[in-house]
Amino acid sequence: MPVYRLNLRPVFPPAYLADSENGLLAVGGDLSRERLLRAYAEGIFPWYSPGDPLLWWSPDPRAVLFPDEFHISRRTLRYLGKADFSVHRDVVFADVVKACARTPRRHEKGTWITPEMEAAYLDLHRAGLAHSFETWQAGKLVGGLYGVSLGRCFFGESMFSLVDHASKAALVELVVFARRNNFHFIDNQFLTSHLKHFGVREIGRREYLKRLEKALRKPTLKKSWQNL
Repeated sequence: MPVYRLNLRPVFPPAYLADSENGLLAVGGDLSRERLLRAYAEGIFPWYSPGDPLLWWSPDPRAVLFPDEFHISRRTLRYLGKADFSVHRDVVFADVVKACARTPRRHEKGTWITPEMEAAYLDLHRAGLAHSFETWQAGKLVGGLYGVSLGRCFFGESMFSLVDHASKAALVELVVFARRNNFHFIDNQFLTSHLKHFGVREIGRREYLKRLEKALRKPTLKKSWQNL
């Protein structure tokens, strides 16, 4: 399949034209608010390494978490109950993104969260469209996650932990929030063995796009989530 080169207009080729093996759809363009929002609404997301051109993806299959299918082990729940964590939303969004970019991960070298990415998602946050779930312990930020929300879906971007299970505490709060506000699904982009433990599973791109279209018919919670 060809890889499409984007121009200055914030438009994309249809997601079903993405490469059938890896999901790569297009190259180029920018990270403007208009382009990013159009991408997410069409089942597309940016992902590239520093120094590489801007790449846009729509994998098939797609990894999603349906809130009612979320599960976590009793052992982890007991740990979370004793860890004295508190989880807040949208208090220090920029700090969460920075921590996701700078915290080393097993089996990964470097980061895909470039300074341009940080600036773009901070802009979405100021617009009430990107949100963070922040895990605190003893007055310190020790874990969290962030993503974009449109309609009744949440597009997860990245998470980090500085202490054991801190990101899991943030994920639990995200699922609770998603259930309470009738979110249709949480997008995880690609499936990993780690995500499988929480009930994340793959669905075909066609089904994903149908579910996305339905979720986008619902109103977006376009504001800070601190007090929701």
